[in-house]
Amino acid sequence: MACLREEREKLEHLLIGPWGVLSEHSKGRPQPEEPCPIRTCFQRDVDRITHAKSFRRLKHKTQVFLQPEGDHYRTRLTHTLEVTRLARTVARALQLNEDLAEAIALGHDLGHTPFGHAGERALRDMMNGGFHHYEQSLRVVDRIEKDGRGLNLCYETRMGILNHTYGAPDDTREATVVRLCDRIAYINHDLDDAIRAGILTAEDVPADIRAAVGDRTSVRLNAMLSDLIAGSADGNIRMSDGMAEVFDAFHNFMYDAVYHNPTAKREESKVKGILGGIFEYYMSHPEKLPTEYADIAHADGLDRAVCDYVAGMTDGYAMETYSDIFIPAAWSVK
Repeated sequence: MACLREEREKLEHLLIGPWGVLSEHSKGRPQPEEPCPIRTCFQRDVDRITHAKSFRRLKHKTQVFLQPEGDHYRTRLTHTLEVTRLARTVARALQLNEDLAEAIALGHDLGHTPFGHAGERALRDMMNGGFHHYEQSLRVVDRIEKDGRGLNLCYETRMGILNHTYGAPDDTREATVVRLCDRIAYINHDLDDAIRAGILTAEDVPADIRAAVGDRTSVRLNAMLSDLIAGSADGNIRMSDGMAEVFDAFHNFMYDAVYHNPTAKREESKVKGILGGIFEYYMSHPEKLPTEYADIAHADGLDRAVCDYVAGMTDGYAMETYSDIFIPAAWSVK
């Protein structure tokens, strides 16, 4: 039987242009492995992330709105899936490696805390060395998953995950695509959720932004992605100057109208108390940590292990844990 992976690697020479990463040219994994006979190395990364526990937990982690009442608000998982689809679309159009773009996109937010960026800010205040979700995402795939063994992902996937927020000079084009698609995705779907929540109306979006990119999510996404693809034809991944200006105005509007909106964020003041209480409890009672985090405490320090445990919690599990620790149970006669 022919090696299907080798056939796919040959096909990549036809499908991937001069600026994309060929799977056979990957810099490899932290721990060398025998290649899979069926999947390329980046396809294998996609599968490892998709089957990871941290990936499944994203469905119960906040995107923007804490505990929204309704079935159609985005979670961290649906955000991840939307970024992934946008990134694959752009990567295909630019003849980049779609599988690498998909792997980076699927893994980019694995280190996000419960309660979204409010949780990230809370943990940043608790950790002496600070806390950033993009660094934690790399830590999840390198150190925490699979009971401390990690997922052993390819270098290109790992660096794309680490640098998805700010980028790095040696980013692959696929990583840059994910970084831009992440920003395109969240300002559009967060606006959609804000309108659904009644925080904004479509007419609240400044008229010049609506005139430039449209007044519906699908129209805006099409305008932005089309511009990104057209502007990146020479291998430098970027929007046109005009679209970049519109995007920045849109981004600033979202920060003023949604991300700092007191109605949307009124519950976030409680997050620091919840996560801070849990954090201090486990710092004082390390024997209560699950076994895999006790092992991390022994190797990397107790505060690091507690941070890893708290960061990995879902919103609901964090509230349940806080309740179990600090709220007395109802008394009854047995």
